[in-house]
Formats: sequence, C-alpha cells, structure tokens
Amino acid sequence: MTTQEMLQELHEKGAVLSGHFRLSSGRHSDTFVQKFRLLEDSRAAKRAGEMLASKFPEGFDVVAAPAIGAIVLGFVTALARGARSIFSERVDGEMSFRRGFAVFPGERTVVVEDVVTTGGSAKEVVDLVAQSGGIVVGIGALVDRDDSSRGPLGAPLQALVTLSVNSWPAESCPLCADGIPLTDPGSRRLDL
Repeated sequence: MTTQEMLQELHEKGAVLSGHFRLSSGRHSDTFVQKFRLLEDSRAAKRAGEMLASKFPEGFDVVAAPAIGAIVLGFVTALARGARSIFSERVDGEMSFRRGFAVFPGERTVVVEDVVTTGGSAKEVVDLVAQSGGIVVGIGALVDRDDSSRGPLGAPLQALVTLSVNSWPAESCPLCADGIPLTDPGSRRLDL
C-alpha cells in the first residue's frame, strides 16, 4: 500500500474531519484525524502496522506507544516484526511505564504515535526510553500533521501520511474569533 492509498483509505473511512477542534496538545485546528475509523478495521490496522514497521528496515526489539490513542497502532507495528509492544501512561502529568512495562538497556525501540502535531507525547516517550537505556531507532506515526510549531522530537519521524493543516494556539485561534463552535474529540482529557 502506498502513502496515497493510505490517505485515500483515511478519507474513505471518514477519518479526516473538518471543523473546529481542540487537539491533544491544546492547540486548535480546522482538521482532525479520527484514526480509530481506520484502526477499528483489523485488516486496515494490520496494513498500517506493516507499512510502519517497513519504515524501520534496520529492525527493532520493542515498540513503545503513548496511551491511549497509539496503543493499537503500536501493537500492530510490533506484530509486523515480532517485537514486544508496550505503552506509557500519564501519572500525575508525567509519562511513565506502568503495568510492569519496561525498556531494557540496549533495546532498539521504535516510538509509535498515532497523529503527531506538536510531537509532545512522542518526545516524552523518546525521553522515557532514553532514560531507561533503550536506543530510540525512530518515531513512527500514522499521520504527521506537519505543524510549524513543532520542536525537536529527539528522533527521526517516519509517517505513513503527511497532512499540511492549520493549527493555532487557543488564544489566537481565528475559528474561535469567528464564533465557530469548538469540538474536543480527543481522549487526553477524558476521565478514565
């Protein structure tokens, strides 16, 4: 499957939404990628994991993904290579490994994220892996939102699809200024 075919599949499944959205980073955007429209289809998820794993031909031992949004994609990416699949969670606002998950010194690790905008969560997992002594091979993502506000991620990013879309700090969002209702479809602020 090519990048163009993956983008087409995201559109066909209704995963690329237009409107006024609050992103996990807190920024606002006129575009939201509801990746679970793709990932709920086990065959499509498997294809995405295989495509993402192929972006790292040097191989890896473990995939580390931030919860909740990237767990499925991380798992299918690890499955494509027979690697371990773990995820990190926020504890008191800090990303950490729980549930007995760990990256061991020297383990080649791919950090898998679903949609990268500012890259904050991916960077936190990269740092967590490095603190554990793991070797971060790179960051894999379903979608790179190609945001100009993004700082360094700490590892090279390989995405299946790149979308150039608008996003703004909440305080300077033109959609807010125009009175367009805001939707918050993400999971970061849910009480779980």
